[in-house]
Amino acid sequence: MTATMPDTSRLTGRMLIAGSPVRGSGTLIRAFNPSTGQELEPAYPYGDQSHVDAACSAAAEAFAVYRSTTSEQRGEFLEAIAANIEAIRDDIIARAVAESGLPEARITGEVGRTTGQLRLFAEVLREGSWNGARIDPAVRDRKPSPRADIRQRFIALGPVAVFGASNFPLAFSVAGGDTASALAAGCPVVVKAHDAHPGTSELVGCAINDAVAGADLPAGTFSLLFGSGPDLGIALVTDPRVKAVGFTGSRSAGTTLVAAAASRPEPIPVYAEMSSINPVFLLGGALATRGADLGPAFVASLTMGSGQFCTNPGLVIAVDGPGLDAFLTAARDAVAQAPATPMLTPGIAENYAAGVNTLSSEADLIVRGEAGDSQTACRAALFATDAKSLLSLQSLQTEVFGSSSLIVRCDDVRRLLPLLELKAGRILFDGWPTGVEVCHAMVHGGPYPATSDSRSTSVGSRAIERFLRPVCYQNVPKTLLPSVIADDNPDHLWRRIDGRLTQD
Repeated sequence: MTATMPDTSRLTGRMLIAGSPVRGSGTLIRAFNPSTGQELEPAYPYGDQSHVDAACSAAAEAFAVYRSTTSEQRGEFLEAIAANIEAIRDDIIARAVAESGLPEARITGEVGRTTGQLRLFAEVLREGSWNGARIDPAVRDRKPSPRADIRQRFIALGPVAVFGASNFPLAFSVAGGDTASALAAGCPVVVKAHDAHPGTSELVGCAINDAVAGADLPAGTFSLLFGSGPDLGIALVTDPRVKAVGFTGSRSAGTTLVAAAASRPEPIPVYAEMSSINPVFLLGGALATRGADLGPAFVASLTMGSGQFCTNPGLVIAVDGPGLDAFLTAARDAVAQAPATPMLTPGIAENYAAGVNTLSSEADLIVRGEAGDSQTACRAALFATDAKSLLSLQSLQTEVFGSSSLIVRCDDVRRLLPLLELKAGRILFDGWPTGVEVCHAMVHGGPYPATSDSRSTSVGSRAIERFLRPVCYQNVPKTLLPSVIADDNPDHLWRRIDGRLTQD
C-alpha cells in the first residue's frame, strides 16, 4: 500500500486547551519532511505562559470530577479514544509518514500499538488490581493494645504533564503510553507536543478531545500545547497544579526537567525515559552454531527505522572465536548493502554524524553503509574494539542515536545475569529485533541514565503505578469508605485482607 498525501484540511495550526482550539502567538514552526526536505503546512505558533496557566487551571478543575469516575467509565473513555484514532487512521498515517520520514508499515504498526495500549489500560481498569486494595481488620482484643481497622487503596496523583517524543509520533506522544496510563489512573493530562510532528499531534489531540466530549467528562481532562522546551516546557513542569511528568527524549532535556521539578516548593516525580546504550551479548554457543545467521538479523534490527529506537542494539559484546569472525563477516556484508535512510530531523542527523565521527577516532571502522545525499540521511556504521578499550574510553560508552553499533571482543562473559539485573530494566535472550512488547510483564526503563526513576516502567500495564499514590484509611466509618475497600466488596475485586489475597 502506498501512502496517500496527507489531508491538511483537518489541520488548523491551533492548540487544544480544555476542549477549545486556541492559536498561539509565539514563534511559528512547521513540520519538516525528512524524505523530501520540504516544510509542511500549516504553521503552528508556540504558546506561552498564559496558555500553560489556562491548561493547568482547567486540568486542576477537572481533577476532582475525573478522578471520581468509575473504572468502567474511564475504560470506555480510553476505548473511545482508540476508536476515534482508528476512524481517522489513514489521515494520521499519511501525516505521520510525511512528518517523520518513517516507512508507512512502521507508522501503521505504531497506530496499532497506540490503540492497543489504550485498550490494554481499559482492561487493567476493569480487572481492578491496580487499586491496590488492602484491609487489615480491627483486632479489638489484641494484647497489649488493640489494632485499629486499617485499609489502603491507590488514588490518582493529579494533573500530569506529558512530553511527546520525536522518534515515536504516536506510541510515545499525544495518546501514547504516558497519556494512556495517566488517564487510566484518573489524572487529567496536559501534553506538550513535539515540534517534529505537530500535524500528527493535532489529529490525535482532536481524537482525544472528541472522546472527552463524548464521555461528558470535564473539558480540562485533556489539553494539547505547542511551545519551546526551555520556556513553555519548564513552565509546565513548574506549574504548582501539575503533580507528575512523563517524558521521553534526550538525556539533557530529561535531566533539565528533573532538576526543574526537584527545585519546586513542592517537588514532583518526573518519569523521564532518556538515552542509554543498549548492550547485546553474543555467547560462545550461539556464535559457534549460527554466527553467520546472526549477522544479517542483527543488521536488520540495527538499521530498522534508521536506528531511531531507544532499544537499538548499539553495543555488541561478543565472545572471541571463529564464530565471532563468521558473525562479523556476515554483519559487514549486510551493513555494506544497507541503503541510507532519512532520520527524523536535520538536528538528529547532525548529532548522529558527530557521534559516528567520534567513534571513528576511537574504534576500528569495519564498514559503512551506502551514502545518501539528503541532509537527514543516516549512513549505517559498524565499528569494533576490545574490552579493555571499552572500559577505558568513556566516548565508547556513549549512545549514538542511529544505525551505528560497536562490536566488542571479549574473552568471557561468566556471571553475566546477576550483573545485568543491576544494570538493566529488561534482559532479553535470543531476540531480533530488540523492540518492546506492550504487555503486562514488560519493563521499559532501567537505572540512570536510561531513566530518571528505575522503579517504574513506561511500557506495559504497570505504567499506571507511576501516577498513583497509596492512601491509608484508619477507623474510617463504613459509610464513608470507598467501594474498593468496603466490607461487602461491591466491586468484586481481588484484595489483600489480613495479609491474604482473596476475592471474598
